[in-house]
This record gives sequence, structure tokens and C-alpha cells, in this order.
Amino acid sequence: MNQALIGYLFQTNAIRVCPKNKPFWYTSGKIGPYYVNTHFLFGSEEKANAFLEEIDRLKDDKLGCSQAFLDYARANYEKDPVFKGTIDALVSYIRTTLNPDGIDYISGGERRDWFFSLLIAEILNKPHITLFKDLSAVVFEKGQSQRAEDLHGAKVLHVADLITTASSYERAWVPAIRQLNGVMVWSLVVVDRLQGGAEILKRLKVESHALVAIDREVFQKACQQGYIDSEQLKLVLDYMEDSEGSMAAFLKAHPEFLREALESGGKTAERAKLLLDSNFYQARSLLNL
Repeated sequence: MNQALIGYLFQTNAIRVCPKNKPFWYTSGKIGPYYVNTHFLFGSEEKANAFLEEIDRLKDDKLGCSQAFLDYARANYEKDPVFKGTIDALVSYIRTTLNPDGIDYISGGERRDWFFSLLIAEILNKPHITLFKDLSAVVFEKGQSQRAEDLHGAKVLHVADLITTASSYERAWVPAIRQLNGVMVWSLVVVDRLQGGAEILKRLKVESHALVAIDREVFQKACQQGYIDSEQLKLVLDYMEDSEGSMAAFLKAHPEFLREALESGGKTAERAKLLLDSNFYQARSLLNL
């Protein structure tokens, strides 16, 4: 199933690798060879963005939005094979690796978790805890919503699209469940970026589970399957080995990349200026600043 999921991730650009010698500009001002947008597994970037727009339109109706989001996700599940395959893989993992009988609730947090968590709760016949960024929560079960109250020590599985450094868990999702007197026992994500999130969850006493870890093997398999070429693979593997050093070496070999970005205008120029202001990769020396 991981093999199929890797295909889904690259087919939908949920994992997107840059062309040769054209790394992506990240919002931090740094550069890198790939993006991960797991919610594109909804079927495509366009479909995922349309769902996000629907979520933003409806999420202020906290008691009504869970049903609307579930209906939207279910309709897509019934017609999109990539999204269906992803949901089915998550459900299969829960049934084979976790004990569904021991799960009292499934939770999902604002916003991208809701792409997956509500539908999985319905398939497994579990009540869903819809968590909001302000730490408020709604329990949704069989078409009925009510504000969450005392969970009396209930065991919760949190389902999410992606884990990086687990900042959302630490800041919001685990505290929200704890303040309801519940226990988040497990976290299941589609993708773990291997950026320390699992270690943070362990400290929070949450078991971390993922269908796919973004490691060297994922990109090697993608190259074998023809989703990326050997030059893209080398750039990614060098970055995974030493993200700072590999990008510093790239800029040293291609100083025109930074100059062209600064002259391009828009977000790219803003991020290039941030790179210079922060002197990431000692970039000022490249332009003799």
C-alpha cells in the first residue's frame, strides 16, 4: 500500500520536486528541492483548494460545519480513486495496527486534518471531535453536533494529513483534548516529514503513526517509477544529507539564481531579500555585500 501511496503523492503533486537547478523558495527565506502538500491527496491541487475555500466559508458555524465537511469529503471519496485509496489505506492501518475497539473518539484539527478525520470516523463508526485553532471543540456523531464537554478519560486517536515538528499538537490539539479530560493516545498521519514531530509526540505521551515517512527511499522509489529523474533525485538526497550545506553549495555554483530572484519581483523577491537579510548560507558573500 505504501507503494501505491507514493504514486498518489507524486501524481497529485502532494510531493513536488523542483526542476534541475531551480530549487523552491520557502516562506522562511530558505531554499529547498521539494514541497509536501499532503492535502492534494484529495485528488488534485485544485480540488484541495476548493475544499479549503469551503472550509473557510463554513468553519465559523462550529455546530453546523462538521456535517457539511463530512458530506463534501464523502462525495469526493465516492468518485475520486486517489482520495478513496488514501482513506482506505488509513482505515486499513487503523484496523490492522491499532485496535479500533479501544478507540473512543477520532479527532481532527482545523483545517487540513478534516480532509481525512471526519470520513474515517464515519467509516469506523466513531464519534468525531472537531478541534478548532482557538482550542474549542465540537463532538459530532451520527449527524448531531454538540459542544464538547467532559470526556471522562476517553481515548482519542488524532488523524492528520502531515506531521513536521508537531507544533500544532503541542500548541493546540493535545491541550484541547486534555482540557476536556480526554487522553490523546495515538496520532495517525498520512505523511511524516521526519523533522522531529514523532519525538515531540513521544514527550507528550502520544504514539506516533504514519503511512509514509519522507525519507530517501520515498524519492528513490519515485525515481524508479519515473516520477522524478536522476538529477532531481541527487539534489533531494544531497539536501536530506545536509540541507544547509547542499543549498550553500548550490548558491555558490549558481549565484545568478539569487540575483534573478531579487530582480523578479513579487513573493520570490521578498523571500530572496529575506534570505539575504538573514544571511542564510552566507549568501551576502555571493553578492559581495
